[in-house]
Amino acid sequence: MSDRRQARLRLWLEWAGNGLRLRDAATEELVRADDDPRLRVIKVAGVSHRLDALQDDAFEPGRRLVLVAEPDNEHDPNAIGVWDEERRVQAGYVPAEIARELRADDWQAVSLWQFVEDDQRGGLRVLLAPNDAWIGLPRA
Repeated sequence: MSDRRQARLRLWLEWAGNGLRLRDAATEELVRADDDPRLRVIKVAGVSHRLDALQDDAFEPGRRLVLVAEPDNEHDPNAIGVWDEERRVQAGYVPAEIARELRADDWQAVSLWQFVEDDQRGGLRVLLAPNDAWIGLPRA
């Protein structure tokens, strides 16, 4: 198992219900982010303040996102914003407890699942993977 974790990470994203799941590109086995320390699936923080932004097509499952460090953020110098690929619209932030452990430049991000609940609260789940990982677009 340690050999697998040393190899370059290669994942396919595939549709599963309203969102995406991960599959190893070499073995075709399902991949759980909890089982691989190189991966993280996060619930983006602060989306309730940006529900209009969350509805933008740029956050649909399978879309690449950008992580932007905010060292001058007055509330948290470790803050990392989650933006669409063109940096037009911000969905929210990497949760503070996770952002403390990360460097935004070392990670790539892909939207996995977005939702709006009946009471108008929303959510966005994002895959974080190392920059050297290969992530294939969702299969039909």
